[in-house]
Amino acid sequence: MQCIVEEVQSPTQARSRKNRFISGHAHPGSPYVFGLAGVDHDVEFPDPMPVVGISHSAKGYCMVSVLETMKTFSSEDGLTEEAIVTKLRTCRYHHLYLHTSLRQNSSGTCRWGEFGEGGLLWGECNGKPFDWFNGDPVEELLCKVREIYGVDQETTFRNVTIYSERRPQPLYLGTATQIGVLPTEGIPSLLKVLLPANCVGLPILYIRDLLLNPPTYETASAIQETCRLMSNVTSSIPEFTCMSAPKLVKLLESKEVNHVEFCRIKNVVDEILQMSRSTELATILHILLEPTWVATGLKVEYDRLVNECSLVSKRIGEIISLGGESDQEISSFECIPREFFEDMESSWKGRVKRIHAEEAFAEVERAAKALSVAVMEDLFPIVSRVKSVVSSLGGPKGEICYAREHEAVWFKGKRFMPAVWANTPGEEQIKQLRPAMDSKGRKVGEEWFTTIKIEGALNRYHEASDKAKNKVLELLRGLSGELQTNANILVFSSMLLVIAKALFGHVSEGRRREWVFPKLKEFHSPEDKIAGNTIKMELSGLSPYWFDAAQGNAIQNTVKMHSLFLLTGPNGGGKSSLLRSICAAALLGICGLMVPAESAVIPDLDSVMLHMKAYDSPADGKSSFQIEMSEMRSIITRATPRSLVLVDEICRGTETAKGTCIAGSIVEMLDCTGCLGIVSTHLHGIFDLPLATKNTVHKAMGTEVADGRIRPTWKLIDGVCRESLAFETAQKEGIPEKIIQRAEELYLSMNVTDSRIAPNSTKAEHFNAKSNARGLGEICDSSRTSLDFLPSGNLELSQKEVESAVTIICQKKLIELYKKKSISELAEVMCVAVGAREQPPPSSVGTSCIYVLFRPDKKLYVGQTDDLVGRVRAHRSKEGMQNAVFLYVIVPGKSIASQLETLLVNQLPLRGFRLVNKADGKHRNFGTSRLPIEAITLHQ
Repeated sequence: MQCIVEEVQSPTQARSRKNRFISGHAHPGSPYVFGLAGVDHDVEFPDPMPVVGISHSAKGYCMVSVLETMKTFSSEDGLTEEAIVTKLRTCRYHHLYLHTSLRQNSSGTCRWGEFGEGGLLWGECNGKPFDWFNGDPVEELLCKVREIYGVDQETTFRNVTIYSERRPQPLYLGTATQIGVLPTEGIPSLLKVLLPANCVGLPILYIRDLLLNPPTYETASAIQETCRLMSNVTSSIPEFTCMSAPKLVKLLESKEVNHVEFCRIKNVVDEILQMSRSTELATILHILLEPTWVATGLKVEYDRLVNECSLVSKRIGEIISLGGESDQEISSFECIPREFFEDMESSWKGRVKRIHAEEAFAEVERAAKALSVAVMEDLFPIVSRVKSVVSSLGGPKGEICYAREHEAVWFKGKRFMPAVWANTPGEEQIKQLRPAMDSKGRKVGEEWFTTIKIEGALNRYHEASDKAKNKVLELLRGLSGELQTNANILVFSSMLLVIAKALFGHVSEGRRREWVFPKLKEFHSPEDKIAGNTIKMELSGLSPYWFDAAQGNAIQNTVKMHSLFLLTGPNGGGKSSLLRSICAAALLGICGLMVPAESAVIPDLDSVMLHMKAYDSPADGKSSFQIEMSEMRSIITRATPRSLVLVDEICRGTETAKGTCIAGSIVEMLDCTGCLGIVSTHLHGIFDLPLATKNTVHKAMGTEVADGRIRPTWKLIDGVCRESLAFETAQKEGIPEKIIQRAEELYLSMNVTDSRIAPNSTKAEHFNAKSNARGLGEICDSSRTSLDFLPSGNLELSQKEVESAVTIICQKKLIELYKKKSISELAEVMCVAVGAREQPPPSSVGTSCIYVLFRPDKKLYVGQTDDLVGRVRAHRSKEGMQNAVFLYVIVPGKSIASQLETLLVNQLPLRGFRLVNKADGKHRNFGTSRLPIEAITLHQ
């Protein structure tokens, strides 16, 4: 925490001590923003942190989170201990309060965390700063927040909690870490494969929070419907400007929004309006209202959203200078260094439209002109005199310089005084010089000089500049005050664009990886089971999420799950990978996202729980088996018929006999619950136990014999696999041969009573995925084609001419190829425009395209690619190309794209376009087809 100290604004005597006072505090919960309205760059500061309170009730654990900046709070009840720890791990909080109800644990003692329940939470909180509180958790925590931040008692906090009995349980810590929702060393990250590499920041945080807190079936269905529509969008899409809601509210509340942030706010509302004006995007905008409501707690109707965004955009456009205006150029005079005016005026010019501060701007221009006249009259003759004297080293020196530290323009020179005064040019001005003084009246140095006239002109200019700057700040802060009434709409709009960008990015990456949308099946009621409608999950062609199935390097499995699986398989046979893959697919499905499979049916699960290997915790004095049993207790007590329970190598941390019996009893309990799930094990004795199970199915990871050796196939099959491949695995990992041989001898000497131990001879073929030969897009180089087009006029007219020419040339060629049976079906040529600050839609991902780039220098650039999004990004990364406009056509295959590219190179010059570089026209067999010259109308 930092104190904000300000000076008392009152007259003071020279050298007297200034009075100061503490005006406030800056801390992670409320960052310091004073003065940010005057900066000329994007304002960056960390998002404010909430105050968090944890309590316990009959429903379970409760987490109350209060964000002072947003004046909001949320209360989540009925959480498990694992869920509450996960939330604490992923939430950066300012203060942590623990309710006294946590001291009463299941053991009946007052020593919280001593036995059983509470140990995991205690381990998370122990050693971290926290305070105890009692009373009503919500009301008491709000009182604490008012005390910490000095908030008035009359200030109200908005409840943003979305209550729903049907919402799935938040993800457990173990589940989140084992599938890489939370970064974990050695675990493939699920988050990294859900979005393109360039999609970072707020969108990836939204996806992370969505996975950690799966939505209701209705919200998941809305998200999936949105993604399906996004997958088929053919029009260009906005850039989706992402703004942090707490930052936005903090700046508006403090009236410290600068012109850069106002431009970003205008981008936000303009992009909402852009979506509303597009038929395809307007439908998506309608559906996104529900996920945005869940994320913000704000219920906003479509018409109100569009209307208020229109008003905000109009108002910002009236006040803020959006660039391209010629009436706010920095003052410039030949006799005054350019840097002086840039430093003095760049901090306020170009911020607001001049019409709102015309008098202030005009006075600055008059003062700057007067300063230039004073410098020209008083200093320029001296400089001319010095330059006219040609002398050796050590002669007179002098020039007009900018003293940046003192914000002044003075004469800097030495040895320029004449030895004999003879009324020569410049002598009169030299006599007027006096030493330059700083703001405290001290002499600056022996080389700096000024005149009374220049000092007067400087003071006038600084006063005018300060008034103009203050007028600009007044306008900016006034606009901040106006937009405070629209704060909720701006928060809602910014969050909607974050969600839209996240989902568009996910769809693009999902299409590239050849993932699919699952069929979400709603689970209605226990009566469904009576009617025979049992819950089921089917995943066909399931591949591990960390492999790219589009590249053909993943083994795929088909999983049809109607009950509990008891899974066996060899070491390295793929049991853990299968459990992770199923867990990830189920989680993605219930969140409305695409899944790594060829087809999928995923039920409306109320929880997804994955338990992998456990480690000991010396700090808590618990062994790995104790940790495992603690996690299993949580899973068993929370499992329902709508749960997915995945347990890898159960009870491996204790002696075999008793561990087998505990594992068998857990399997019976899960079978009785009726949940979906998999329990994998190497405890083959479990099959000899008299288990009272009705629905449990035996599954195995297959093996095959090749070259006299048993090896895994990584395919899921029916039955039991008793082969562990333990010796082969140890040998593969470098255990000495002598140890392996002795182990085999000891194994043979054991009294093996089960004669069924034998390798599973069932063979299963590896999946041979289609190879995808499509490249990732070549880097643009000088060998590409540039076309200098002759037609003059505005960009819109030229764009229509180029679109017409490209359509006719390409359609003619495709008809020709179709008649020759070079292509199976005739494709219609459809040019799609990608305007400035727009990007290609997800439907272009994974397709071959030809494209035309409109360069700022009035030249065209023709290319073909299999990665249009990447190619557009590469072009726009070059200097001066940020707002480049594109036309593109999707064509059937890379070979066709290459032919059409070369055809355009050879044909467009014949239609009035001047070819600058013919490098891509060398394949003459692609480009010599003659089209009638009259087929294309040129604008001469």
